Amino acid sequence: MSANDINTPLRRRLPSNLKLKTVALLALAFGVVAWGMTTRAKDKDALAVVAQEQTILSVNTTQPVYRNEVEGLTLPGRLEAYYSASVYARVGGYLKHWSVDIGAPVKAGQLLADIETPELDQQLKQSEANLDTAQANERLTEITTRRWQHLLASDSVSQQEADEKGGDYEAKKALVAAARADVERLRALESFKRITAPFDGVVTARKTDIGALINAGHDAGHELFTVGDVHRLRLYVSVPQSYANRVQVGMKAQLEVPEHPGQTFSATLSNNSRAVSENSGTVLVELEVDNAGGKLLPGEYGNVRFDLPPDGHAVLIPASALTFRKEGLSVATLTAENRVAYRAIKISRDLGATVEIASGLTTADHVINNPPDYLESGDLVRVAQSAAGAAAPIKS
Repeated sequence: MSANDINTPLRRRLPSNLKLKTVALLALAFGVVAWGMTTRAKDKDALAVVAQEQTILSVNTTQPVYRNEVEGLTLPGRLEAYYSASVYARVGGYLKHWSVDIGAPVKAGQLLADIETPELDQQLKQSEANLDTAQANERLTEITTRRWQHLLASDSVSQQEADEKGGDYEAKKALVAAARADVERLRALESFKRITAPFDGVVTARKTDIGALINAGHDAGHELFTVGDVHRLRLYVSVPQSYANRVQVGMKAQLEVPEHPGQTFSATLSNNSRAVSENSGTVLVELEVDNAGGKLLPGEYGNVRFDLPPDGHAVLIPASALTFRKEGLSVATLTAENRVAYRAIKISRDLGATVEIASGLTTADHVINNPPDYLESGDLVRVAQSAAGAAAPIKS
């Protein structure tokens, strides 16, 4: 070994492929780092998407539906006699006697009572005497007129005198006619001493008694009897304005009265006032009820049930879909882009869990059920669930 070999440090021979391995290792490290950074970026983007989706509110939707079933409407009603007449006296006097009392059935023209009229009787006698006098004077002037006509033919009297006698005869005939008319008038009044029933019916009131002073006239409280025709009854019902267009002439109704529990009576709507009362906001309708059995009484009250046909315009939605905003009562609906749009509505009837909407919605609308207070128009939402029975939900 030489001195140079001793002074030169010992050098280890490196493999010839070490450089290649080092480059490959560095490339692999860079690849792993790049893949890690790319995966992390993708995860970050996915997390951002998830976070954005979490900010979109999930809502449940429902669609309005038509109310197809028949709706029952029960209202109070008042029964009245089909015909009702208060019978007054046409002549003054004293009640001689009455022959029927309340609840008695009567026929048209049947005697109800007799009135004693001494003053009227004397007036009739005086008028008949006046008629006799007028007829006697007429006969005398007739004879005189004939005689003067004969004398005129022989020129024993003047034409003027004969005409005067003829005129006097015509005047006497007029007096007879006037006296006869007065007699007929008093005889007609005499016939009113008999108080008779105006039609077949029942005496529902008697407001006089034997010996009572009778005053002629129709002032309130002066009626002697009240007669009602109760074989049919009129039933009056005040219908709320919101139902007025659904109550039509000819429709049937069922009547229940307290004294006949569990029993119903059929009624037919015959008239409609076609006017809304300013005081009650209702429309008065009249129904006819057959009362051949006499079970129903005029003047009583009962419950009247109408089976109303479905309203072809109003729709039903859950009451929980209603919101109260500063613009008024409204509901939140969805647009085709799943954006919130508030719609103003009008309620026709509150049915409890559901409400009937008169205007503002159609069956094609998608309504958000239980919308939160912070939901605003234009907000993007996604549909979590659509109500059963509704049309296909809007796809998110």
